[in-house]
Amino acid sequence: MDPTTVGDVVRIVVIAAIVVVDVIALIVIPRGRKPTAAMAWLLLIFAVPVVGILLYLLIGNARLPRHRRDEQARIDEVIRARAHQSTARADTAAWPRWLQRVVTQNERLTSLPPTGGNLVTLNEDYPASIAAMAAAIDRAQRFVHVEFFIVAWDETTRVFFTAMADAVARGVTVRLLADQFSSRRIADSTRTFAELDRIGVQWAWMLPVEPFKGRYQRPDLRNHRKIVVVDGVTAFTGSQNLIDRSYDSAKNIARGLQWQELVARVDGPAAAELNAVFLTDWLIETGERVDAELVPADAIPVATEDAVVCQVVPSGPGYPTENNLRLFLALIHGATERVILTSPYFVPDEAMVYAITSACYRGVDVQLFVSEIGDQALVYHAQRSYYDALLEAGVRIFLYPAPYILHAKHFSIDDDLAVIGSSNMDIRSFSLNMEVSMLVRGERFVDAMRAVEQRYRDAGRELTLAEWRREPARATFLDGLARLTSALN
Repeated sequence: MDPTTVGDVVRIVVIAAIVVVDVIALIVIPRGRKPTAAMAWLLLIFAVPVVGILLYLLIGNARLPRHRRDEQARIDEVIRARAHQSTARADTAAWPRWLQRVVTQNERLTSLPPTGGNLVTLNEDYPASIAAMAAAIDRAQRFVHVEFFIVAWDETTRVFFTAMADAVARGVTVRLLADQFSSRRIADSTRTFAELDRIGVQWAWMLPVEPFKGRYQRPDLRNHRKIVVVDGVTAFTGSQNLIDRSYDSAKNIARGLQWQELVARVDGPAAAELNAVFLTDWLIETGERVDAELVPADAIPVATEDAVVCQVVPSGPGYPTENNLRLFLALIHGATERVILTSPYFVPDEAMVYAITSACYRGVDVQLFVSEIGDQALVYHAQRSYYDALLEAGVRIFLYPAPYILHAKHFSIDDDLAVIGSSNMDIRSFSLNMEVSMLVRGERFVDAMRAVEQRYRDAGRELTLAEWRREPARATFLDGLARLTSALN
């Protein structure tokens, strides 16, 4: 066979292979996937087949392994059975009908009901919030449960580690979960976990990627939750990780970056719900059941003055539904006066964009707080790609000033509803990260959140549509390109 014929045969085989791959991609990729995500994957595979296929095989499946999903479903049934017998369930009969439906949706998706009699306070001071957690651990009598996306032993967190060591020394059981990929990336991470071993803390990785040990899932599926529970009666949740405000990064220190957070302390039955989320993760990661520490919500003393209703909403790829996205959409659609959003990484899906802009069009005051600068280039540019449409619809965008990264994750609806937790308003938090959010109903709590929002407003500046449309074409090109890549989930 002459070289020309060989070359023709090779070309035909390559073209046929590409056609077969494209046809298979058209059949497989859209199944169970949002149109925007499916289109992004198809464009990548059509444009660069080899790279696209390899990436799809590596990160194309956004679901956790079946045994993890089955275990989550089994635990949800246990929690649901206990919840039906609980006297801590809040009475929502007098609530607006739409809000009753939101609470029902949350419970159907997560098994966790709304509970009354909670005292919830906010802390936006970075070292003070860590000190407050340490002080609560100092009062622990039975157990301490700690779960963070990032854990580091440094000068800022030393007080927290000391409190854990003291608790272990007096016979309190201390358990800690840390996301493997994110915590191991931190400088001197080996020293951190050696210290946990030294002081006697029982700890485990969350979502470890250890294929030779039979533990593997899509590598960028992460557990992003932040929870501290003391004796099942006091808990903390919010945006803050267990690490210095600079994230112990030489690059951040060189830029002078400082993270601004918001943490909620919960005293009351909702602490038991956060404890249930921790114990679920502990069981799935370690195989250890700790039923004795699954404190019933109705066994916890309730507050009478300034009490609020709370409902904890865990979410992530362990569930068949995007629990946090559904909660956020329902609340924004139900808003009648104002929606104030705070998210460091704001890369919404199409449904979220429509919900936000529709709120503007029906006369709702919608505000968005984001950072003026970014710490992650792709996410920062993807976020900026939404500003034009939001500003044109009437969303007021406030930029929190450098050198701070506004990492707080919360929003408020009208005068008596708020959500705080670990979830960003981005596609990653909706689909790929395990998150925890807490819905709070209470005017005094929302007043406290309004005060935090006003401090953001005072510290930053408002971005106008006229200013935004003066952005150079090069920047908007990068924004659009980053937006396309953000859909690959």
